[in-house]
Amino acid sequence: MKFRSALVATACAALVQFLPGVASADTPGRLAAAVETLNALSKAGDSQIPTDLLKKAACVVVIPSLKSGAFIVGADYGRGFASCRTSGGWSAPAAIKVEAGSVGFQIGGSESEIVMLVMNEKGMDRLLSSKFTLGGDATVAAGPVGRTAAAKTDASMRAEILSYSRSRGVFAGVSLEGGTLRADDSANKDIYGKEMANREILGGGVTAPDSTTAFLNAIKTF
Repeated sequence: MKFRSALVATACAALVQFLPGVASADTPGRLAAAVETLNALSKAGDSQIPTDLLKKAACVVVIPSLKSGAFIVGADYGRGFASCRTSGGWSAPAAIKVEAGSVGFQIGGSESEIVMLVMNEKGMDRLLSSKFTLGGDATVAAGPVGRTAAAKTDASMRAEILSYSRSRGVFAGVSLEGGTLRADDSANKDIYGKEMANREILGGGVTAPDSTTAFLNAIKTF
């Protein structure tokens, strides 16, 4: 088991070096891409994320480009941003990384946008930590889609986090079980000019810089 975990971790690190644009993508560019993803939430028609789930979400995580690559060992890697509801409104955005790996005979590559809705305080506590595993530390489920498909499902009632992917303009529920979320310290430093912990940012005590205005305007529609 330890050998498998080590192999997956090594593979993730190696494949990230070869996934185009992942490691070198600039923070302002990712913020702009995250805004586009947020703006698309209300334009997907019958394949959109239910509005009542968006209104109930404690936090929203947006990964505008999750890169997937595979050759014997698969890896997913993406960088994005999260914001949480506070007593004063939505928090300033905190930078997030998501990583996952799997072992198997596979080859190929893909790219998708990911949106995660953190549905309760317990899930929010997970997000405020420096690192956690989806499906391990926090329960995660593929979210329902459709204007009224909403919170009637067992998944949305029980899961701490609901996850979605977007491809060709259409949102669909996706399982991210086994993925790891952690703070993206270098991107936080780009945004705030100094090292900042995600717990501090998402708690609502940090003033959002002008560079994040478009992101916050997009998320305030929820």
